[in-house]
Amino acid sequence: MKLYSTNNKDLRVSFQEAVFNSLPTDKGLYMPEHIPQVDPAFIRNIQQYSFQEIAFEIAHTLLGEDIPATDLKKIIADAINFDAPVKFLDAGTAVLELFHGPSYAFKDFGARFMSRVMGYFSQQGDKLLDVLVATSGDTGGAVALGFLGVEGTRVTILYPTGKVSKVQEEQLTTNGQNIRALEVNGTFDDCQTLVKTAFNDSELNSELRLTSANSINIARLIPQTFYYFWAYAQLKTQGIQDVVFTVPSGNFGNIGAGLLAYKMGLPVKHFVAGTNVNDTVPRFLQNGQYEPRPSVQTLANAMDVGNPSNWVRIQDMFHQDLEELRRKISSYTFTDEDTKRAMDQLYTTYGYIACPHTAIAYLAAMNYKKDSPGEYASVFLSTAHPCKFPDAISSDVFEHVILPQGAEMLRGKPKLATELDVDYTAFKKYLLKNR
Repeated sequence: MKLYSTNNKDLRVSFQEAVFNSLPTDKGLYMPEHIPQVDPAFIRNIQQYSFQEIAFEIAHTLLGEDIPATDLKKIIADAINFDAPVKFLDAGTAVLELFHGPSYAFKDFGARFMSRVMGYFSQQGDKLLDVLVATSGDTGGAVALGFLGVEGTRVTILYPTGKVSKVQEEQLTTNGQNIRALEVNGTFDDCQTLVKTAFNDSELNSELRLTSANSINIARLIPQTFYYFWAYAQLKTQGIQDVVFTVPSGNFGNIGAGLLAYKMGLPVKHFVAGTNVNDTVPRFLQNGQYEPRPSVQTLANAMDVGNPSNWVRIQDMFHQDLEELRRKISSYTFTDEDTKRAMDQLYTTYGYIACPHTAIAYLAAMNYKKDSPGEYASVFLSTAHPCKFPDAISSDVFEHVILPQGAEMLRGKPKLATELDVDYTAFKKYLLKNR
């Protein structure tokens, strides 16, 4: 697979180069020069295949021979070793649960696949791979556990102080080994800017072999397509073929992966993006003006993104055609009060305990159903286990949350984090001093 920069389609790199470089030098994002189509016969019979078989087919379709089939099957078997079940709440509404991995968040799919791919390619080099990642919540824990103990790698995670939940912070600050955490006195956007600046610092890159584990890395995006195909396979076993996916959206990598799956041939009727008050994309879809704003802290902290990086990929897939985007994507924005009501409503109506991100997706799905009634399965994505949000979920609901065993084990482990101001010079100095 060859990839180009969204800022320069004449630039061409290999998949391996895109994985390790993360960002093109022109500050665009890598995209496949050609989005291949999955064999229509495979999609017609997709319900006959396992999750791992589907994941291999999609990955092999995209990557071709960049990773030989035997090696790719091993990577997928190791990385995608947990389920993503579709659970119906009523006859027309279902939730796609993406929190059954080791960090209890959908980002386990991308982090685990990417770490194995990087480990596979790193066997061909002897220089330590420095992985930089900014997180607003769930990415950090998924990356930390995905790369923990992976030889030849060192991970530095930047997270905004006071803006992640206790469980999220424990997941990214209690590992040690090859995992380091920097607690930044700022916002997620500040963390992301520090990481992006590092990638464009030629002096730093001459000293360190830098790469990213954020969703800007194409190796994160690819495995997130897998569960859209798997969800469709599960629906087909029940005779359902028309589906609307509703995605809680912050940096827009998750819905971007769904749209990539659609472009590869997955039959999806429509996509709905649910956001919190960080509503840059909904405003753009409404008025055609892309106007990023500083991020605002909310209960759905993993979605607190004022300038979503992956939106440029989505625009690229749709050839910058605003009307085509509007035909395929609807969006809705909700406040913290809306989110609280939705979490209570999900529990009262269905006995379902949802994290705030999932609650926003549910609200957006219900709003779209009201605006666009029809015969289709409305599937909203549940992106994190509710145990990660004890301060966001009402106490009378949270008391019914069953903590996964791994979450219990985190309690009492010492916090290993270095405080950092929003200062690129200080960040660069830290990286060079602690190599």
